[in-house]
Amino acid sequence: MHRSWKRFLVSAAAAVALTAPLGAAAAYAADNPYQRGPAPTLAALEAGRGPYAVSQVDVSRLSVSGFGGGTIYYPTSTADGTFGAIAISPGYTAYWSSISWLGPRLASHGFVVIGIETLTTLDQPDSRGSQLLAALDYLTQRSSVRSRVDASRLAVGGHSMGGGGSLEAASDRPSLQAAVPLAPWNTDKSWTELRVPTLIVGGQADAIAPVASHSIPFYNSIPSSAEKSYVELTGQSHFFPQTVNTTTAVQAVSWLKRFVDNDTRYDQFLCPGPSGLLVSDYRATCPLT
Repeated sequence: MHRSWKRFLVSAAAAVALTAPLGAAAAYAADNPYQRGPAPTLAALEAGRGPYAVSQVDVSRLSVSGFGGGTIYYPTSTADGTFGAIAISPGYTAYWSSISWLGPRLASHGFVVIGIETLTTLDQPDSRGSQLLAALDYLTQRSSVRSRVDASRLAVGGHSMGGGGSLEAASDRPSLQAAVPLAPWNTDKSWTELRVPTLIVGGQADAIAPVASHSIPFYNSIPSSAEKSYVELTGQSHFFPQTVNTTTAVQAVSWLKRFVDNDTRYDQFLCPGPSGLLVSDYRATCPLT
């Protein structure tokens, strides 16, 4: 992704190096114009909020089309230029408030986040996928924060049918940089056409979207060339995204940083990935490319 930019900037950095040696950090920043924030540590990722102060703005459903409004969270400072963005959908019968902790958490690490309300709480995954894309179009074209968003670096995510919807959106728009389905539910089990780097987080004890018939088949069907990861949380039910979950947050931030920001400093949290009592299964296409 963004390889043409990277080739250009690598050449430019090499030319500069002939006359003025760069330190390691400066050289990396020159090679990657999308890098945001300080060098990451696991302790900092687990601590909660990231390095950016966050502001938010509500979006009335009366002012948009194609989705039901929602809330935008964004880094308050403009000193670092534009940011990548992610649209996130709640699940069946749920509202954004059910998973709203994700908004400021992700935004504080250098992303613009739009948490959507759906047109109806009964919308199915295919509809939620279309609504996620409509929300991204609104965010980048008409929202009050559109000047803060890099429209070439967008992602989707969601919980339950919203997670299934994020798979639908990634299938429909392969130019997306990442997808993060959480406890995803969908009647379609095969995603062989997916080309978007996808992180799936499932709950081991999920009785609504059991991982054996949802998350794992979804993961297995995605081609490894797309880049993919599966995290299974020990003993967690279908509703783990509805309260603050540190493992989910660390993995989601790392995945978005890696594939929306092209920031390889986050590889260390994805390969070999999380382990220990909180994670019952982890799979990924390591090493990441």
